[in-house]
Amino acid sequence: MSIPRPPLIAIGLLSACVLAYEVLLTRLFSIVLWHHFAYMIISAAMLGYGASGTALALLKEKIAPRVGWVYVMVAMAMAFLMPAAFLLAQQVPFNPLQLLWDQTQLTRLLAIYLLMMLPFFCGGLGIGLVMWHFGSQAGRVYAFDILGAGIGSLGVIGVLFLMPPHNALVVLTALALLAAAIAVIELGMRPKWLAGIFLGLGLAVFVALPGSWLQAQPSPYKDLSQTLNIAGAQVVEERSSPLGQITVVENTLIPFRHAPGMSLNATDEPPPQLAVFVDGEGPLVLTRFDGKFAPLAYLDQLTSALPYHVLEKPRVLVLGAGAGSDVLQALYHGAAAVDAVELDRNVIDLVQQRFRDFGGSLYAQPGVRVFAAEARGFVNASPDRYDLVQVALMDSFGVASAGLYGLSESYLYTVEALQTYLSRLTPDGMLAVTRWLTLPPRDALKLFATAVFALEQNGIPNPGGRLVMIRGWKTVTLLVKNSDFTAEEIEAIKEFGRTRSFDVAYYPGMLPEEANRYNLLEQPYFFKGATALLGPQREVFINRYKFYIEPATDDRPYFFRFFKWAAAAELFALREQGGMPLLDWSYPLLVAALVQAFIASIVLILAPLAAARARRALPTAPVALYFLAIGFAFMFMEIAFIQKFILFLAHPLYAVAVVLCAFLVFAAMGSWLTGRWQKKAMARGSRHLTLAVMTMGVLSLLYLAILPGLFQALTHLPDAAKIAVSVVLIAPLAVCMGMPFPTGTMRLASTAQDSIPWAWAINGFASVVGAVLATLLAIHLGFAAVILLAVLIYGLAAIALRRFA
Repeated sequence: MSIPRPPLIAIGLLSACVLAYEVLLTRLFSIVLWHHFAYMIISAAMLGYGASGTALALLKEKIAPRVGWVYVMVAMAMAFLMPAAFLLAQQVPFNPLQLLWDQTQLTRLLAIYLLMMLPFFCGGLGIGLVMWHFGSQAGRVYAFDILGAGIGSLGVIGVLFLMPPHNALVVLTALALLAAAIAVIELGMRPKWLAGIFLGLGLAVFVALPGSWLQAQPSPYKDLSQTLNIAGAQVVEERSSPLGQITVVENTLIPFRHAPGMSLNATDEPPPQLAVFVDGEGPLVLTRFDGKFAPLAYLDQLTSALPYHVLEKPRVLVLGAGAGSDVLQALYHGAAAVDAVELDRNVIDLVQQRFRDFGGSLYAQPGVRVFAAEARGFVNASPDRYDLVQVALMDSFGVASAGLYGLSESYLYTVEALQTYLSRLTPDGMLAVTRWLTLPPRDALKLFATAVFALEQNGIPNPGGRLVMIRGWKTVTLLVKNSDFTAEEIEAIKEFGRTRSFDVAYYPGMLPEEANRYNLLEQPYFFKGATALLGPQREVFINRYKFYIEPATDDRPYFFRFFKWAAAAELFALREQGGMPLLDWSYPLLVAALVQAFIASIVLILAPLAAARARRALPTAPVALYFLAIGFAFMFMEIAFIQKFILFLAHPLYAVAVVLCAFLVFAAMGSWLTGRWQKKAMARGSRHLTLAVMTMGVLSLLYLAILPGLFQALTHLPDAAKIAVSVVLIAPLAVCMGMPFPTGTMRLASTAQDSIPWAWAINGFASVVGAVLATLLAIHLGFAAVILLAVLIYGLAAIALRRFA
């Protein structure tokens, strides 16, 4: 069948479904497992795309006479595989906590990886089929493909504000069937009523498919699952948004008693509490409050109460207020005013509306103001000054101690973050940060080192005079003052520890014999670590320490990464003696995922092509290098700049949606421009690409130099204005990034069209590995280095293009 025009609208809609499904999977897997598996979803998507190129190369002779039918069939297959693959993946008994000692877990992880690949394989096959068949119009096809992808990545965020993720999956299934129906019309296929069949199926799915069938079931090892196993526990409220699935649990039979690190001397117990879980992790707690403070005496028995024994009636800023425990603590201690910052409006609404009576209208108490904002963004934009900035203990102990956050970027605990907090303090104000106590010390010493670096970069010659650290049996609280601690303040700190059996781990002028008195350790590890980090041999101590405690920065914001290869063998040898919690397992998982992605790409993408007759169309070395390079470079650039814009947009959700959408939409414009230039000489096309690469290099260097200062200067703007600024900044870079792929594809279409599937496969291979490799490189080198590396790789691609045969 002769098909005169490509199905551009169907391509755009199918691509929108693919990208929306990719974003949606990261949300679903945050509920089922943990959100740190996002890089695996991206890699699985790219693997599906790459494998589709291989299938296209092997089957193109059989497919060629039936392009329309094959395209419609793969669109329909994708529609049904999206929910089916997710349902099957939930049946795989994968437990990441057992990964390091149970060898079967790697096989189960691979099974999930391959199941997640299948819908992307179908989507990639449909798009690649059209790209190959209409190679001379690759610019137009690629433009609609990438434009649809940008709209899909942003559109799914809007959908998630309206419905839970499992219902959004139903919507995407219906849209994929709609894409098949539109393709029937655009391709002029017969019988024409086939479009009506697909349209009817889509409508039936949207109306009749119960979303509850697709509801994400949290891992049995998550905090929520464990809590619901307790007799009497019941879910009393659920809310959902792109920021998280909120679950409120009540237990009248066995009451919750959540008081992290409460003194073992305490005789008061908390009032009744409701447990609040976010994506199955937690809990945060909402404590019953009737306006009387006497029942809240337990809040004075926590290490986080320390600053209230040094400051009198402080004005307090609570970052990560959650359900309000730290706000209650501030009110109990007589704070003059409390500003509470919480990211998720659903959590705020639960306190203000749904459980207003239970919580005693906490966020409406005199002197209390609550703000729905990201912590760093709020602090950057706020002109106010505070006597105390309190960074709440927001993660669960089980998750933190298991190393689940090792790959999680956190801009709350970087050197720049602490500098920002300190800039909002009054002259004698304090920053207080509470973390879980882990042994041997990791979080606490890394936090202490970060504070030392922040003070030194602020020009403080003696940072030790402004630091105090205290530990209980389960938590550690660090105080960073805006001036030196006085003798009276130090005496109050020591008295606070004595009466609660908390150990003072460090204060200015502390003697070694004062450490390790109550919660006894084999050695005073915390005191020794703190004094070493303040001493002249700091770098030697950091380098020799068993865990990675180098301070996190905004360029490398991996505060929870503690893994060191040098200590891995020693710690792994202790696994049979209960030593597994010493291993930050998420970093080895990242390396294993990289190896897995590399092998899977070879097996599913490149090996079948090399073993089949398609090897006769094997591209030349410059062609292979070109498509390999642009695959790596695009992935590196995209991932790094998403991270760069998180702080400016003050909201991770906005950053992912806006930056990804802007990259894809303006890359589509670059692809369209490339299509317009296809009528001109190929040599001129090479010059255009060289100019694009040079522009990318200049822009990248310029952005790395000016973005931090620019973001700081514009951080006061409203969200809409900041989104507009972000789009303007990304646009020229993205236009240039949209040119290399169609340029190479059109060059092949005129010289070696049969090599296009190979090019698609090689580019897919690079994208699969690049998605994981970009994260690994960012951990070690920082995002700035990843961006510079991407520019160099684009330069290599420009050189390779000039050598096309």
